[in-house]
Amino acid sequence: MKEKSDLKNTLIALEKKATGLGFDHKLAMDLKSEEEAAAIVWGMQKGEETPRLFLLALVPGIWEKATPETVQQRMWDVTPPETPEDAFPKFGLVADGSGNERCFSLEYPPHEIDQLPSAQESMFYRRIKADPTYRWSMKMYDRLQKGFNTFHEQVYQTVKDRVNDKNDIIEEVAKFLFLESFRLHHERDTLDFEVDGRKYNLADVFTVAYVKKNGKQAVKLIQASFDHFKTHPDYVVTDDDGNPHPIFDEQTHLRLDQPRNHETLLDLIQNLGPVTDNRGREVKMEGTLADVAADALGRAFDVFLRANFDSKGGLGVYLTPAPVKHAMLEMAFHDIKQETPEMLTARQADGRPAFRFGDPCGGTFGFGVVALGYLERTLAELLGKETSADVRREKLFQDMCRYSFVGSDNSPRMVMLARVNMALMGAPKVLYLRTDSRITPQLKPNSFDLICTNPPFGTPKFKAGQEEARRRYEEDMEKILQIYRSDLNLIEGRKDQYTYAPTVSGLAMGGTPNNKGIWKPIGPMSIDPAIIFIDRCLQLLKPGGRLLIIVPDGVLCNSGDRYVREYIMGKKDEATGQFHGGKAIVKAVISLPQDAFKLSGTGAKTSVLYLQKRHSRKDDPNLFQDLPQIDVFMGVADSLGYEVKNNVEDYTKGLPNDLAAIVGAYVRGE
Repeated sequence: MKEKSDLKNTLIALEKKATGLGFDHKLAMDLKSEEEAAAIVWGMQKGEETPRLFLLALVPGIWEKATPETVQQRMWDVTPPETPEDAFPKFGLVADGSGNERCFSLEYPPHEIDQLPSAQESMFYRRIKADPTYRWSMKMYDRLQKGFNTFHEQVYQTVKDRVNDKNDIIEEVAKFLFLESFRLHHERDTLDFEVDGRKYNLADVFTVAYVKKNGKQAVKLIQASFDHFKTHPDYVVTDDDGNPHPIFDEQTHLRLDQPRNHETLLDLIQNLGPVTDNRGREVKMEGTLADVAADALGRAFDVFLRANFDSKGGLGVYLTPAPVKHAMLEMAFHDIKQETPEMLTARQADGRPAFRFGDPCGGTFGFGVVALGYLERTLAELLGKETSADVRREKLFQDMCRYSFVGSDNSPRMVMLARVNMALMGAPKVLYLRTDSRITPQLKPNSFDLICTNPPFGTPKFKAGQEEARRRYEEDMEKILQIYRSDLNLIEGRKDQYTYAPTVSGLAMGGTPNNKGIWKPIGPMSIDPAIIFIDRCLQLLKPGGRLLIIVPDGVLCNSGDRYVREYIMGKKDEATGQFHGGKAIVKAVISLPQDAFKLSGTGAKTSVLYLQKRHSRKDDPNLFQDLPQIDVFMGVADSLGYEVKNNVEDYTKGLPNDLAAIVGAYVRGE
């Protein structure tokens, strides 16, 4: 009984806090649970209801439930079905009575915030109507996310199949999702394929019933259907140079060979039951993945991917923690909305959206997935979601899904997973390139408004016996470094001595200056790859574009890298305190915890560096304006809200997500 009493007291404390903020109207809920209690509260401002606030009290010991995704889903689970689509709670407040308390924004993408707005302040937040079947989609999100994990363990532990490692299993799930998406979005008469001279239809063979009845023969046909449809034009995107890019190449095949694994996965993604609206009324007898909200479907795959992807083994792929991605994109979109909102609604002369987001070290395009959610929410805030604006907003968003997102990676597996990831979010033709983004001409200078990226860093260490590998690395790097000297001008009559003159489209980090300002070529083993990516990203940005990049702390503080910092922001005039000659304005530096990338097998100390490329001169667009460096926002995050334990994120300790407070302070201009 004491736990029930404590739970009630925790909820009362939350209600008092909400009342103090002006949310003084309450709808209590009987959850019939000994572990949690909830209420929905709102206020009245000039006779109008404020956006609603979801209060969730937990008993101590289950704080792992206080994550953005879990709280959002719980809100959808318990909000009364009769709630109007524009009255679902916009914010969440959670506590467990033992000192742990967190605030959340519950619209997609859900994320932690450091403080709630008052009832009066909340009126400035535009109310966005919810998808009328979003409650059902959240149930499907839970089903799919758990089902993907269970299937992963089935193949890895019990029903062994033709896969080499955990990552292969993820790849096979992605292929099944591609086939199901193809089946759902194409007419039956376009689903025919041939095997051994006989015609089959994907709608007939790609089902649980068919596999149960035909076993290995069904598996053979499904594998053949994948080979037939994998390069279909509807999933091939053309880059700016006219080159086609399918999701899968000709050498990629469906490897799962065990009928039981086919049955399990098909049952998971096809037998979804009836679709119900947010009030629990059946609106469709049998749901499909096409009925699941894109963000719920994409998030289920992304969570599955992050939970099971093994980034060790020399792949060099470091999955960025969710709190870091959200913090970076929250800051970026806040500034865009405040300073240049018109860029999000502008179109080019050919009708394509003008805004472009990029990640040249994209991995599975985690930044792209999160950015897509922020973009959709921002467009709703800027254009509204009323009937009169809905058609225009939806058309713009769909065009942006097609044209506004660009990523790249040199791993074919990463490219495939990224393409499937974005396809599930409603962007099947996103331009994601398999290429070396440091040198590829497919990525054009001055073409991106926003880049968020987590590049590889750290000069490789070669051991005895690896002399040949070192030689090849140095040769390859030297070829790259030669390209990164376009802003260096050879001094006549001197070998390998240059002067430096910054240009909007140029590069210079293939060299380094001495104390007299004379630049010389830098050696391949003397430069951190992160420095190359800073230079490249600044080149790719449009003048005025924004870069948020994760860098090793040495770039920011080592004396040997001072020239990099001066390259970015310019040299300081001691008389005026201003910086001149740099390529960017430093907006913010946020130090990340030592263990931020522990899940990826690295303990390197890193920070988020937020830069804005300087604007170009009107009289000479290839030169920079000499803009003043503003005050730099600084923040230090000691914790991301969890600790890494047994190779998983453990939220039970109640650690704070310091990035929420840091981003809140940034947004408020503190």
